[in-house]
Amino acid sequence: MELRVIEKTDTELRIEIAGEDHTFMNVLKGVLLETDDVAAATYDMNPEQSGGQTEPVLTVKAESGDPLDVLADGAASITDRTSALRDAVKAA
Repeated sequence: MELRVIEKTDTELRIEIAGEDHTFMNVLKGVLLETDDVAAATYDMNPEQSGGQTEPVLTVKAESGDPLDVLADGAASITDRTSALRDAVKAA
């Protein structure tokens, strides 16, 4: 997975996540929206409306804290959830 920071401020982050599709982006966005420190999370991957952009661009607005830290926490949450699912399937 390749990441490219497009824009970063104290409370907002726009980052390109190469090689991903709606499946991963929806999961990531959903986890971020469940986080208390996130004011908004969305992504765009429509080339016609994005000037030819083909990779998804995630936008995260943090209410407090560094948006990169918020993104890292969201990614860790996905890892924890998938590990729990994997363990439950193995136990079944």
